[in-house]
Amino acid sequence: MSKVIVIGAGPAGMMAALEASKKHDVILVDGNERIGKKLFITGKGRCNVTNAKDISEFFDYIPGNSHFLYSSLYTFTNKDTMEFFENEGIKLKVERGDRVFPYSDKSSDIIRGLSNALSRTNVKINLNSRVTDIKFKDKKILSIKINNNEELIGDYFIFATGGASYPLTGSRGEGQKFAQLLGHKIIPMTPALVPIEFVDQKVKELMGLSLKNVEIIIKENDKKEVYKNFGEMLFTHFGVSGPIILSGSRFIEKWKKYRLHIDLKPALNLGELDKRIQKDFGKYLNKDFKNSLDELLPQKLIPIVIERANIPENKKVNEITKEERKNLGRVIKDFDFDIKGLRPLEEGIVTAGGVDIKEIDPSTMKSKLIDNLSFAGEVMDVDAFTGGYNVQIAFSTGYIAGNNIHL
Repeated sequence: MSKVIVIGAGPAGMMAALEASKKHDVILVDGNERIGKKLFITGKGRCNVTNAKDISEFFDYIPGNSHFLYSSLYTFTNKDTMEFFENEGIKLKVERGDRVFPYSDKSSDIIRGLSNALSRTNVKINLNSRVTDIKFKDKKILSIKINNNEELIGDYFIFATGGASYPLTGSRGEGQKFAQLLGHKIIPMTPALVPIEFVDQKVKELMGLSLKNVEIIIKENDKKEVYKNFGEMLFTHFGVSGPIILSGSRFIEKWKKYRLHIDLKPALNLGELDKRIQKDFGKYLNKDFKNSLDELLPQKLIPIVIERANIPENKKVNEITKEERKNLGRVIKDFDFDIKGLRPLEEGIVTAGGVDIKEIDPSTMKSKLIDNLSFAGEVMDVDAFTGGYNVQIAFSTGYIAGNNIHL
């Protein structure tokens, strides 16, 4: 049997190895001490393994070259992913936003399912094996060198090395470097799902505050709307993170100015919010203003909202003017911050950029430049929003890459 070497034991590499093993001897090489290291921490350790939306809807959630993924996503769909894990005895559940998780809320169960499947095949797994060199000649890879000494000779190679974010999980951009060495064009890599930094240092006072059911709008030059979403976010010591923030970060470009607008009460319009404020004020007529907002806002938000509303905190509620009250409503409906920029690439959950998809056959994941090379997953210039879409892309492209090896 011919020998296939898959580099990278993430979801794309493991699925590629499983499929390739049906017809070939396979070696799965990874620099980490265990398989699926990045998968282990996804979804806050719960592993958002895919999304239950109809596969036709996926493309609306893939800003990075969605057209390239039509063939792979329709060949190995989200339903196939769910069926794969359920066949391995891993019970799944669907949560808000159609996100799919293991019923146990443990990413280790997803990795166990993949590990069990691999153990039944002729896949040899080489861990703690970092690729340090590559030999090629006449549009063919001959061998790879691992840990600077051992040489692995193969007939076919699949690069599934991930992006350049989360370097502690082994994603260091090495697959892109080797692809470039082989003649492939690399689209510059940037963080695609990454927390946002604010200019205002007062944000530190809000660190740890989690907000649910808020609406955000990101505006370029505080005029052009580039992103709008509703959901959860989190304040950090430098700015904000959380699902809707991470997805919004995809639309922030370097060297441009942006402002984040947060609607803390999106279910109410200004008039309805004013009535709600009047109702609360009616309960606390003789109290200081600072003690009248506990039912309306989280405790950590109150001091900053008071400061922005420009109402003295010790002013009695019954002395607050109509204009002051209206201004308070405006602050709550538009709690905004100037964006300083994005956190570093290393902190990104997903990498935008990578191997140029124009040099890859979308129906097979084969390189158009190297005869015995395919790609799978985040090593390529593809990326999606949060919600299980990126993991599904990894499984789908891995499946196609492993299935289309013809020697």
